[in-house]
Amino acid sequence: MQERTNLRNIAIIAHVDHGKTTLVDGLLRQAHTFRNNQQIAERVMDSNDLERERGMTILAKNTAVVYNGIKINIMDTPGHADFGGEVERVMNMVDGVLLVVDAAEGPMPQTRFVLRKALEMGHKAIVVINKVDRKDAAPEDTLNKTFDLFIELGASDEQANFPIVYTNALTQQAGLAPDLGPDYQPLFEAILQHIPPPRVDADAPLQMLVANQSYDDYKGIIAVGRIFAGRITAGQAIARIDVHGQVTMTKARYLFVFQGLQRTEVEGAEAGEIIALAGIEDINIGDTMADPETPVSLPPIRVEAPTVRMTFGVNTSPFAGREGTWGTSRKIRERLFAELKNNVALRVEETDKADSFLVSGRGELHLGILIETMRREGYEFQVSKPEVIFRRGEAGETLEPFEEVHIEVAESHLGTVIEMLGNRRGQMINMNNGGDGSVYLTYLVPTRGLLGFRQQFLTATQGMGVMNTLFHDYLPMAGAIPERSQGSLVSMETGSATAYAIRNAEERGYLFIEPGTEVYEGMVIGQHQRPGDLTVNIAKKKQLTNVRAAAAEKLVSLTPARKMSLDECIEYIAEDELLEVTPQSIRIRKRVLNHEERAKAAKKREEEMEEAKAA
Repeated sequence: MQERTNLRNIAIIAHVDHGKTTLVDGLLRQAHTFRNNQQIAERVMDSNDLERERGMTILAKNTAVVYNGIKINIMDTPGHADFGGEVERVMNMVDGVLLVVDAAEGPMPQTRFVLRKALEMGHKAIVVINKVDRKDAAPEDTLNKTFDLFIELGASDEQANFPIVYTNALTQQAGLAPDLGPDYQPLFEAILQHIPPPRVDADAPLQMLVANQSYDDYKGIIAVGRIFAGRITAGQAIARIDVHGQVTMTKARYLFVFQGLQRTEVEGAEAGEIIALAGIEDINIGDTMADPETPVSLPPIRVEAPTVRMTFGVNTSPFAGREGTWGTSRKIRERLFAELKNNVALRVEETDKADSFLVSGRGELHLGILIETMRREGYEFQVSKPEVIFRRGEAGETLEPFEEVHIEVAESHLGTVIEMLGNRRGQMINMNNGGDGSVYLTYLVPTRGLLGFRQQFLTATQGMGVMNTLFHDYLPMAGAIPERSQGSLVSMETGSATAYAIRNAEERGYLFIEPGTEVYEGMVIGQHQRPGDLTVNIAKKKQLTNVRAAAAEKLVSLTPARKMSLDECIEYIAEDELLEVTPQSIRIRKRVLNHEERAKAAKKREEEMEEAKAA
């Protein structure tokens, strides 16, 4: 084994919005990756439209810079636990991490998640305390909390003795103390000094683990991974070993290394380097590229199992086929199974119905991003309410997933939040007074209790509450949890909503639609202010008798409709409702569209429940 002293492989990990992507921007600029006159967007690594809109990293990405003749491969990772599959596979490619922590907020729940993954792999961490320019920054307190977190997560003595760098990512300054220098030189020096170079055997048989994938219109699937042993050259014959141990002979047609934001084609690469291979068919994440004569597989990538699932199916509403390009079961099936190639934390199962598929993920956000991505690609489909995935314990008992919930809330809203979490079987672990009118709560709550909770929490705290969740463990069932307390306003017939009908319906609840919106029978057009659904004729027109009445019709004053985002719709829908998703619209509807049939089905369910109780 020998050290490649001219190379470093690092990942940048952090809680959402602690500044890791902005930090990468500065590293790229100060390493002179771009031309002096080149126009560069902010958060250049967040290349996905959804990432820019939401201000968060969703997909792990590769880049590389050269500093003092030493190449530094950098992996920018997501900060949200729902995208933990991205973090887990990136950890297989690196030798150390930069842990970015906000100087004011300190370590947050997702900080705990990403750091635990890094420590489990035995990686050395450099703690980067960012945003030291904030008025409420407390670098010393943040450092103490970060050290406590390392100890709590079982860091070794070497890992707990971490170097510290202070930064302001916006101004691209760093220092070994809160008094920052003019540039990132202290950060670059810390990387070279404290992140170990890869220890490899370049003369051993080839071994490379595929940890990521992308797609190129001309070269097809591009597999990204690290060479753990040996050498590889373009056009070389190699053995592909899949996760089941099946060996297939193939050839690496194209070979790339990363330089800045570009992939540079090269003739060969040695162990320790992170490379991209193209021209290999049926390659998947977790596969090993090995020497044809001595094919030896590397340990496959393991990710935590999903905890939440939804049913994806063909759109069956009366408006089906109007707005989407792809809507058949074959196209939806192809798209979902294609997602498995890149999204290793996702699971897709076929059901007994040819037009429905069970899709499991790490949380509502994980599945919500998939839904939004598909609708932007032109797909039209419908999804069901999210439900948790149960397990059986060793003694045969039913287990369900629990989340560790961290909440920051004003004292004036504390009682309401505690009551809401108590109703959802939450168990309080800790409560601290922030001293500034805020209270910090830590709860263990069944994932069932958190489905649809975020919007109610924001409403109860007038939009000022902050909530972060982190998967805890599978624990025994917590008992019954009350469902949505308010019913839906449901359209009675198909047509266009009128101002007159909406004005009358406003007395019964909150409307999701505006005058002129096309509706169909069974479509949910608002939220009832009381429990139970209410069917309304939202397309009813006022009978006009004279010109004056016609003028009065135009002057009707309406409350603005409540515009529901995709995430809010996913949280809102009930068991007997579906979400119709098209490239242009998101509509909530009842599973059974006809009012009379829906009433009969509800009555039948009540009779069955009464019989079950009597038995």
